[in-house]
Amino acid sequence: MQGIAAEQPQRTEVREDCEQRMTQQQDGAVDLFTSSDLLLADLHLPPLPGDGGAGPLNLAFRRFCDGPARQAQRVFILGDLFEVWVGDDAGLVEHAEDIAALRRLVDAGVEVYFQHGNRDFIVGHAFARATGLRLLPDLAVFEIAGVPTLLAHGDLFCTDDVGYQRWRRFSRNPLAQWLYNRLPLARRRRIAGGLRQDSHKQRKAEAIMDVNEAAIRQAFGRAGVRRMIHGHTHRPAEHRYDIGGVAHERIVLADWRPERLEYLQADAQGLRRQRLAAA
Repeated sequence: MQGIAAEQPQRTEVREDCEQRMTQQQDGAVDLFTSSDLLLADLHLPPLPGDGGAGPLNLAFRRFCDGPARQAQRVFILGDLFEVWVGDDAGLVEHAEDIAALRRLVDAGVEVYFQHGNRDFIVGHAFARATGLRLLPDLAVFEIAGVPTLLAHGDLFCTDDVGYQRWRRFSRNPLAQWLYNRLPLARRRRIAGGLRQDSHKQRKAEAIMDVNEAAIRQAFGRAGVRRMIHGHTHRPAEHRYDIGGVAHERIVLADWRPERLEYLQADAQGLRRQRLAAA
């Protein structure tokens, strides 16, 4: 779990920001308990085709941004918003309408946060500037419905997949990303396409594809929280733990499918799964 330890300075920085927001709330500037937070992950939005059309997931995401998300105080996108992202230069064009929907949401006064996933780990600062959202580190602690909560994409906890973790460390290396972003666009597309094909061809054991329980317990301990929310595994569920005699919970977000456009709503009444209404 070296990756978790490496992210601790950034996570502490986010926690301090969270504490500042709670102070603002006490002063009357921000009321996080009467408003709601929305959390979602693994939408896997495909790039736009050359004819300017849009798939059902893209259209659903835009309805989400222009609909229920407008009523939230904050929206957290916990990785894999996009099926593939070969660089901000191409992504901002291929997802122009999705970017515009995020921009409208931010301009409407909603705070939007984004964590990188295993599909869109190369998303950069140009994307953040275009949308107005804030990029988060791999691990971040926020008050969610009044409870300090560890937010993550979730792939960091799949430590049994040794090959993937090795690739993850390489692909998150700033030098590797700097070099990749300077390759010709066609070369970057070929690399991304090859990685996706390899991923689809591999037949890994089910246990390897899920989180490692020891890694989860270690993450709880290092973050000092009792609740965790993540995506990545495409196995929506609620898990309960007894750690040192104290109850902990881990909530796994659902991946998006045309028949299941699900997000998590958090407010003073607690947490509940919601589904985007049909168009």
